[in-house]
Amino acid sequence: MTWPGRKNWGFNMTVNVMALLSVNEDDPFALGEYFRVTGPLMDRVGAKIVKRFRINEVGSACRPAKTVMIVNYPDRAAVDSVFESAEYRAIKPMRDRAFLDYHVSVASDEGNGQGPANVVELH
Repeated sequence: MTWPGRKNWGFNMTVNVMALLSVNEDDPFALGEYFRVTGPLMDRVGAKIVKRFRINEVGSACRPAKTVMIVNYPDRAAVDSVFESAEYRAIKPMRDRAFLDYHVSVASDEGNGQGPANVVELH
């Protein structure tokens, strides 16, 4: 898969993935299977969940997700290794059952605070 602006990502930079999620409480099996596959994928590339937030209040009538997670990857190649893997592609139907909302984006602050951040949504 080719990502927009990929040449600007700097494959040696730490990359943060932001996940906006709502778990489907009616299908715990699907959630377990999703993490059974994605946990080892993340471990293999050195990705770590660095922060998890529960959304308690929103400023509008629509709550986009119940949970926000920030996952740190060593570089963009590690992100691609997970999301483009055969294992991840195979677990997508289970992912779609496990989450009511699933929006995952890659953010990279190219200028260490001195330039605009790139954000690309993963599917």
